[in-house]
Amino acid sequence: MMSTDLQNLLLGAAAVVVLILLITKAKLHPFLALALSALGLGLAAGLGPGDTVDHFQDGFGDALKSTGPTIGLGTILGGILLGSGGADRIATVFIGARPVKWIPTAITAAALLIGMPHLFDVSFVMLVPLVYAVAKRTGTHLLYVGLPLAAGLYISHGLLPPHPSPTLAVSAYGANTGLTIMYGLIIGIPIAVISGPLLTRFASRWFGPAPDLDKGPIPETSPEPENRKRPASFVLALITVLLPPVLMLIGTVGTANTAEGSLPYAFFEACDSSVISLLAAVIFAFFALGLRSGFGLNQLQKMAGKGLGPVGGIVLILGAGGGLKAMLTATGIDKLISDYAVDWSIPPLLLAWLVAALLRICLGSATVATAAATGIVAPLIGAYPGLSPELLVLATASGAVMLSHVNDSGFWLFKEYYQLSVAQTFRTWTLMLSLQSLLSLGGVLLLSTFVGS
Repeated sequence: MMSTDLQNLLLGAAAVVVLILLITKAKLHPFLALALSALGLGLAAGLGPGDTVDHFQDGFGDALKSTGPTIGLGTILGGILLGSGGADRIATVFIGARPVKWIPTAITAAALLIGMPHLFDVSFVMLVPLVYAVAKRTGTHLLYVGLPLAAGLYISHGLLPPHPSPTLAVSAYGANTGLTIMYGLIIGIPIAVISGPLLTRFASRWFGPAPDLDKGPIPETSPEPENRKRPASFVLALITVLLPPVLMLIGTVGTANTAEGSLPYAFFEACDSSVISLLAAVIFAFFALGLRSGFGLNQLQKMAGKGLGPVGGIVLILGAGGGLKAMLTATGIDKLISDYAVDWSIPPLLLAWLVAALLRICLGSATVATAAATGIVAPLIGAYPGLSPELLVLATASGAVMLSHVNDSGFWLFKEYYQLSVAQTFRTWTLMLSLQSLLSLGGVLLLSTFVGS
């Protein structure tokens, strides 16, 4: 007769397979697929309908308790940055009238900054008209400008909170947000250079036919300030973007070097909070980029609201991922994974990357892959006491960007906006993200030799 432990492990594996089939074959929305998989696991394991729903709701709430405010505030911050013209100002200053050979480097740096507070899809769509304008002005292939833009934006999207995937992993693993950002930047900046300007120059031989620059998207006109005073300041836009990570890093260092319970510790603890740091940046942007440039309160409200539009589905996915994680705990599967993990010969950081990468390849969405992977990977923290939860976040999040292909909405976004064939998109977009994912894994493993015990 099959042991209960083996039966539960098989049920957990079956839940993941069902999740993949519901999304890829039945074409269900990821939220519904995650919810059905989690609830089905609870019922199949004999928890009973009432307990199953209770565990799912508890997990849903726990996941959103920490991720919801962070993602919401980050999205509002990005909405004000884009709507007020602050993002354009950063991009224009970085690109300027530099020689053509420096354009990929400049636009990667600008995209990395602009992408820090905002969702990839929104930032990409807003900046594509700028890519067409620069390509036309410099007489270069559209991908010479467009590929490094996507590379810079995706480093932020894939590795840095407050983006959904890393934010969810931070919550699931109990990691420190400030440390995650610091490690993410240490790994991400060199990778941005490699996957942005260096890859662009190397891969330019595979770009293929040049798109028609006259068929580019018409830039979306930003609202005119009600009482025009002055254009968005580059310095203030830069401060807006950098304020949250800088405050969180100050908080992380400060709390480690001050006595708990003291006034300085309380101050640094506030800085270390992603919610307080992002709220401070939103208030700063409201005055420095909004009111200072003459935008009215209604206009600023619309900027913030427009940014929040795409977040609804993401928040539901994150919550349902938390529900699945709670169900793995309620059925004892997470303890079984923890018990078996110590006998596995695969290093935990590599295992986290592999799980997330396999789910990403099957499911297409980095957010869904991370939501499902964290439930499987979280027990590794208990099995390996010296494991850095921040590096586990980065390993999982970097695995979740591996091998983007036809089941990923980002693949089609890149293809359609840049007028590419499927083959061209594989040679550029898929290659770039796969390189970022593999290099991120290498960076995490290298950093792990200096971090943790």
